[in-house]
Amino acid sequence: MGSNSHDTHAPSKRVKHESPLNHYLTYIISILLTMLAFAVVLYGDLDRSFILIFIVSLGIVQAIVQLFFWMHAKERGHLFPLIFLGGGALVALTGVITAVYWVWW
Repeated sequence: MGSNSHDTHAPSKRVKHESPLNHYLTYIISILLTMLAFAVVLYGDLDRSFILIFIVSLGIVQAIVQLFFWMHAKERGHLFPLIFLGGGALVALTGVITAVYWVWW
């Protein structure tokens, strides 16, 4: 008899789904990071360079949180997109450092 595509002896693979709690937690973290950035700017009595560095750092953290939780970069099979994102970030960082060097030195 021919091969049957519905083999009853094959082990079943279960797909692991995320719970809604994970999405709620990630959403709350994103909102808190945004509120923290607004609070630092509204406070206003801090050093301007500290505010700039702090907001850029919060932006990087929020981008990483959204990359891994909302865009599912933590799942299997996303190695090549992560490599290309990292390469793009490296090129962008090199461009920013070069621009800052040319402007101030």
